[in-house]
Amino acid sequence: MKQSSLVLGKLLAATMLMAQPALAEDKSKAHDHAHQHAEPNQAEIYKGYFEDHQIQNRPLSDWAGDWQSVFPFLMDGTLDPVMADKAKHGTQSAAEYRAYYETGYRTDVDQILIHGDRVSFVSGETTVTGQYASDGYEVLTYKKGNRGVRFIFAKQSGDADAPQFIQFSDHKIAPKVSDHYHLYWGNDRAALLQEVTNWPTYYPAELTPAQIVHEMLAH
Repeated sequence: MKQSSLVLGKLLAATMLMAQPALAEDKSKAHDHAHQHAEPNQAEIYKGYFEDHQIQNRPLSDWAGDWQSVFPFLMDGTLDPVMADKAKHGTQSAAEYRAYYETGYRTDVDQILIHGDRVSFVSGETTVTGQYASDGYEVLTYKKGNRGVRFIFAKQSGDADAPQFIQFSDHKIAPKVSDHYHLYWGNDRAALLQEVTNWPTYYPAELTPAQIVHEMLAH
C-alpha cells in the first residue's frame, strides 16, 4: 500500500510539473492579449483621440524633477536623425520638419525644475521660481480633428517674474508620471490656450543627447 501511494504521489507531482509551463504560457498569453488591447488605446490617446470621460485631473508631481529644453539640440544638429526619420515617414522634407520644430521648440528657458509645489525657470544665469497650485484643465480641439489636454497650474506666490500660469501638455490625459512634455507659460490663462505653434519641449535632465534622440525615434 505504501509503495502504491508513493508511485501515485510521484505521478501526481510529475503531472503538476508538466502542467506548470502550460499554465505559465496561458498566463503569458493572457497578459499579451490584455497588453495588445491596452496599447492601441494608449496609442490613440497619444495621437489625441479619446473620450471626455477618460480625462482626469493631474497633480504637479506628474512632472516633478529637473528637465532640459531640447531646442539647443535641434539647433546644433543633434536632432537631425529625428527630422530625417520624420521625412522618411511623413509628407515633408527634413528641412521643412526642422523649420516647423524650430518654431515649436524655440525658447530661452534652458531648464525647468519642479520640486513639490515649486517650479523654477532657468534662463542662462537667471532663475525665477513660483509656487503653483492646480487650476484644472482645458481640452483643445485641433484643425486635424484630434484633441489635446492642457493641465493648468496658477501661481500662488513667488518671484514677480515667475509666470502667473503654466500649462502642461504631454499626450497623457490622466495621472501618470511624464517622460517629456510641452510647456506653455504666461500671465494670461486664456491667451495661452490660443498658442499652438510654440510649445517649448522638455526631457529629463539626466538624459544624454543620444538618449533623447533614441526616445524621440521610439515615438
